Amino acid sequence: QVQLAESGGGLAQAGGSLRLSCAASGDTFHIYGMGWFRQAPGKERESVAAISLVGTMTYYADSVKGRFTISRDNAKNTLYLQMNSLKPEDTAVYYCAASRTNAVLVRAVGYNYWGQGTQVTVSS
Repeated sequence: QVQLAESGGGLAQAGGSLRLSCAASGDTFHIYGMGWFRQAPGKERESVAAISLVGTMTYYADSVKGRFTISRDNAKNTLYLQMNSLKPEDTAVYYCAASRTNAVLVRAVGYNYWGQGTQVTVSS
């Protein structure tokens, strides 16, 4: 089994920055593709960014391109999401996800493991 634990969420002002981290533990050798999702109140969970095993391939939702950067440190079993130029519409619970498939996965169905989520609130 794999456990994922997000951290780094909190309150930020519009235009500010936050860095989310996701620490993986357990059978981490089963982890290949990873990604970040978010879910705002009353909305469906949506993909934010995804990254392949060695980080050579990435995906970003149009709404975060140029503002968010996904990265990973496999030696530390940690996934990151650097969020800059934050907007109130970025307010959501952010989830880390990991897959046993080595690919950039956009759809939630492709992921095998999920974290509990961390709240990000951006004030205007």
